[in-house]
Amino acid sequence: MAKRIFITATNTDVGKTYTTIKLLHFYAEMGLKVGVIKPLETGVQAAPIDGTLLFKTICELNPAMAVLSINDIVPLQFELPAAPYIANHAKPIDFNAIDAALEKVEALCDVLLIEGAGGLLVPLDKTHMIIDLIPYFKAKTLLVSHGDLGCINDTLQNIQTLKNAKIDFQWAINCKNYKSFEKVSKPYFDDTFSSYFIINSNFRDLAKTLL
Repeated sequence: MAKRIFITATNTDVGKTYTTIKLLHFYAEMGLKVGVIKPLETGVQAAPIDGTLLFKTICELNPAMAVLSINDIVPLQFELPAAPYIANHAKPIDFNAIDAALEKVEALCDVLLIEGAGGLLVPLDKTHMIIDLIPYFKAKTLLVSHGDLGCINDTLQNIQTLKNAKIDFQWAINCKNYKSFEKVSKPYFDDTFSSYFIINSNFRDLAKTLL
């Protein structure tokens, strides 16, 4: 089995795909055969936007992945841009389809990145949420938080959610506006945590920690 890393975030549009792609490049530069899967994507029209970008990246970094299709990278695709529970009309999530795609991708890589959808408590069906995928995949976990105003609350809530679920994880902040973060949020993180990762500055250390 490949080394599995699950990338989740405090919400949608925080930087999961951005971070996943940075990790793929970093591990490929280390000489590892990289793979990626996004089990579910909603808001899919002609093709999954995030999944297509991930597939393009992975084929460039690991040419063996070219034998796969976009449906192997994103096995469950839904048209409505909403939580999978709603986009799939509250039907049970097809874990068999996810497992089949996972097996194909994992056979071609040393390290497998699994990108979630939305945040930890996004409902998949009546009995599962995104957070339930982490123990299902037996993956190490990276929580990505934004660096804008409100990131303290969002980060702490998600950290507590993972701790309550007894899930081991690393967390990092994706600062699109570092000057704002440095002024309104960084002082709290500096006083509260002995160390933490900022994707835009100490990314290499983060990536190595996840292996």
